[in-house]
This record gives sequence, C-alpha cells and structure tokens, in this order.
Amino acid sequence: MAVLCKPAIAVPEYVITNEETLDLARRLHRGNPQLDLALRLIEHTGVQKRHLIQPIEAVLKHPGLEARSILYESESKARVPGVVYRALAQAELEPRQIDLIIYVSCSGFMMPSLTAWLINQMGFRSDTRQLPIAQLGCAGGGAAVNRAHDFCTAYPDANVLIVACEFCSLCYQPTDVGVGSLLSNGLFGDGIAAAVVRAEPGTGMSLERNSSYLIPHTEDWISYAVRSTGFHFQLDKRVPGTMEPLSPALRSLAEEHRWNVSKLDFYIIHAGGPRILDDLSRFLDVPPEAFRFSRATLTEYGNIASAVVLDALARMFDEGSALDGHQGLLAGFGPGITAEISLGTWTSPTS
Repeated sequence: MAVLCKPAIAVPEYVITNEETLDLARRLHRGNPQLDLALRLIEHTGVQKRHLIQPIEAVLKHPGLEARSILYESESKARVPGVVYRALAQAELEPRQIDLIIYVSCSGFMMPSLTAWLINQMGFRSDTRQLPIAQLGCAGGGAAVNRAHDFCTAYPDANVLIVACEFCSLCYQPTDVGVGSLLSNGLFGDGIAAAVVRAEPGTGMSLERNSSYLIPHTEDWISYAVRSTGFHFQLDKRVPGTMEPLSPALRSLAEEHRWNVSKLDFYIIHAGGPRILDDLSRFLDVPPEAFRFSRATLTEYGNIASAVVLDALARMFDEGSALDGHQGLLAGFGPGITAEISLGTWTSPTS
C-alpha cells in the first residue's frame, strides 16, 4: 500500500491582489496594443491574490540571472525545512524513515539539488535516494506522486517525501510584453508544498494506478526560452483548449481500472486557469463543484505550478468530506503538453 498523506503548505508573506496586478499592468504597459486583451484575461483568471517571496517592487527590478539564482537558493533553504517537518509530522514519520526524496521545481536551478542539502541538514539517512524533477513545469506535482507510487510499488516498505518549491516570481521578465507573458504575470504565484507517500496504512489517498500522456507535437506550446536574463516563459494561445485531447486519457485510465471517470467521489486537478477546470468539467461530465479544491487554490494563491495539486489535496483533507472507500483522481498538466494522472481510494483506518 502507498498512501499519499496530508500535504503541508506554505506561501510567502508578500501579497499582491488582482486589482493591484491590473493597475500595475496598466501603468507598466501603457500603449501596448494588446494590453486590453491581457487585462480582460487577467480579470477572468479567478485569482484574487498571489503570494511572493519579495515585495512587488523588488520583483520588478530584474537584477540578473545570477542574483535570482542566489535568491532562489537562499529562500528555498530558509522556507522548505519548516514545510518538510510539518509534512513528516502529518505522516507520523521521522526523517530517517524516508527512503526517497523527490524535489520538484521549475522556477529555479541548483546543482546539486536541494535534496542533498536537505539530507545533510535535516537528519535524513545518507543512503536516501534523490530524484529532482525540474522540466515538467506544472505537471511536476502529479509526476512526483506517480514516481513515488512507482517507487513504493518496487519497494513495498519504502516511504517517499515529495517537496514542491515554486518561486514563479523569479521568472518575471520586464521585456516580455506579449499577451501570454502579461497573462502569466497576473496568474502565477509562489508557494511550497510537501507530502509523504508512506508504506504503512494511514489516512489519505491510497494510490492504485497511474499513467502519463503527451499530446503529440505540442512541445512548443508551453516552454522556457533560456537566455542570459534567465527563464522566459512562453505560452501558446492554444493551451487553454488542451483539455479536449487530454480528457480521453483520464477517461481511459479510469476505464482500465474499471472505474467511471464521471462518477468518482473526488478530483484533485491542477488549476492552470479557469478554462482548464471548466472544460474538464464539461468533457468528463462532472459538476463544476467537483473541482472546488482546485478553484480555491487558484483564487487564493494563483497558479503555484507543481505545488497546486498538493495544495488542492490539503484543502480536501481540511474539508473532511472524503470517506473511507471513496474513489478519486489526481492530475497535473504541464509542458509537453503532458498529463500525469493518478487513481486512488481514500483510506481512513481510524474511521
């Protein structure tokens, strides 16, 4: 049994509201012929506020890739351990009981990965395996859950720690003024999430089946251009329509497991934007309310990339609506265009 336990979440202290974002866009991009379209898109994201690791004034000052890399490292080392300790406590495990750490981030780069620092600083065993995931973007959270499931299938007594650390504000590029870039400036936020997949029975999502699916020939729809100034996010206007070709992959996995994807008890979905959730509701024939956890993440934090699915799952834990035996789906979507999909049954041994 591999049980995905309650995630721990942290968002940084600096906040920017959607109104402040719109005012900022009007001021910084006055005269941009695409500004009105970008403002309409930002208004309809459903995002009310986002959290940042720096005040917005500092975010807007691009100090260069080297300075941003230094900040990424210092902020991740300052903020990640507390989240990890909470995730371990919620899984009732100690650092030495973890056999693999999966570290997910698409908004900064370190070599060695932060996993090495965590092992040295937090009491993990020296033989703890490390799996950094850097290039799956927002799909990285779902991929981490799937790779943890795979590891626990191969090693049935193993426990896996997942850490998603996303400081999307460090990817802001003041010279990128296309509609996709302006929209992303009003959509993405910063956040950290951690969760344990444990071998022993516990409360959470007992993982049963997973899969990946890539829409052919869409690898340039979501991408980074890596330049001397850092990561330049590139978003194709066709991305919001990707749920039509992806929803059959979700349906097919459920059918392979003899489940009906339209009749599941819970859905934990990456909230890249409101249309993703609206379309998935339509194509999977499930009520919009089924995605309430994902919508709440989007509203309160914006798109926090790979951390979204873990935050949405934590919200379901907090609501307390999942009952022993409930069947559910977790899915993350990102560059490729890639879907990482999990099926599992809610288990609550104490109920």
